[in-house]
Amino acid sequence: MNEIKSWDELSRKEQLEGIFWDLYKEAHGFRPRHIRLDLCTEAELEQDLDRLQIIIADNELLRKAAEEKAAHAFEMRVLSIMACGAKDREMAMRWIHEAEGSNGDDEFLCYLVGLTYGYFRKVAV
Repeated sequence: MNEIKSWDELSRKEQLEGIFWDLYKEAHGFRPRHIRLDLCTEAELEQDLDRLQIIIADNELLRKAAEEKAAHAFEMRVLSIMACGAKDREMAMRWIHEAEGSNGDDEFLCYLVGLTYGYFRKVAV
């Protein structure tokens, strides 16, 4: 039976491979099954890690932009609902929860409409 090594007992290449799997998942949302890291050199792995870090940074920028766009769209939706008859933001929120099927769960509503988690704790109501 193979004994599990500690991080310090791994070779530099084995450490790079471990980092690669984690960064690949962070960059793409899944772990690759199609990549043969045993055929890569340390230099190639380091280049791949650099590329993955760029992808992760780009994804973060896209995520933040999407959340800002979703926040703007959500606030416009609240104002529109208030203009259509909701007496205040609280009532508009109840109507949105009902329409989205979030059952009053603000965090689930964030997920459904693309807002950052905790959005309703940050917004001044």
